[in-house]
Amino acid sequence: MTITFDESARAFILDAFGKTVRDGFVVEKSKPTEKVITPRGDVIPVPEFAGVRKGSVIFVKNDIVSLVETAAAINS
Repeated sequence: MTITFDESARAFILDAFGKTVRDGFVVEKSKPTEKVITPRGDVIPVPEFAGVRKGSVIFVKNDIVSLVETAAAINS
C-alpha cells in the first residue's frame, strides 16, 4: 500500500510516527535533538521529506537515489 500526501499534511504524518520538525530537519518528537535518518544514514531536511516506507519505520528523502531504492524495495 502506498499513501501519498501534499505538503499541508506533513505535520500530521510526522506526528503520527512520533516525529516533528526542528531547525529545518525531521527529528524525534520525544528527543528533538535527535535527527531522523534514512537507511543510508542521511539526515532529512524538511523540504526533502518524501514519506515513510513500509517495513518498521523507514523515512525517505526526495532525492532520486532514495526514490529509486524505495521503488525497488516496494517491487521486491
